Amino acid sequence: MLMRSEPFTEVNRLAQQLFGAPATGTWSRPTAMPADAYRDGDEFVIAFDLPGVDADAIDIGVERNVLTVRAERRPIDLREQATMQLSERPRGVFSRQLLLGDALDTDHIDAAYDDGVLVVRIPIAAKAKPRKITVAGRERTQQPVITG
Repeated sequence: MLMRSEPFTEVNRLAQQLFGAPATGTWSRPTAMPADAYRDGDEFVIAFDLPGVDADAIDIGVERNVLTVRAERRPIDLREQATMQLSERPRGVFSRQLLLGDALDTDHIDAAYDDGVLVVRIPIAAKAKPRKITVAGRERTQQPVITG
């Protein structure tokens, strides 16, 4: 249903965790966002963690079975007399691209954002749902004749 397609983004995220570098992204070099994906009945669900991101700063698109999610956590607007003492929360641009399988109906994607979690729901395509095939038999009009 889903293939990961961001090996370099994952390497960058691991390096940030190992070396303690703050995670900041730009449009040309976005930071990855953590996600969970699972099947729930006739839907494929992907949940992305985006705490502190405004809903209007999230952009979702799909092209040729590639789902792209981009979001931006903007800098904190400090008052004039305030100075930052600690800054560990990542800011900037977050991006994720996921390759969706042909079994998903990408024409009917639904997304909702609540409590810092973006939930994208993609229906399973009708052609991919299990179905029962009936076997037709040939009707016999007469009994076989046995001679002997």
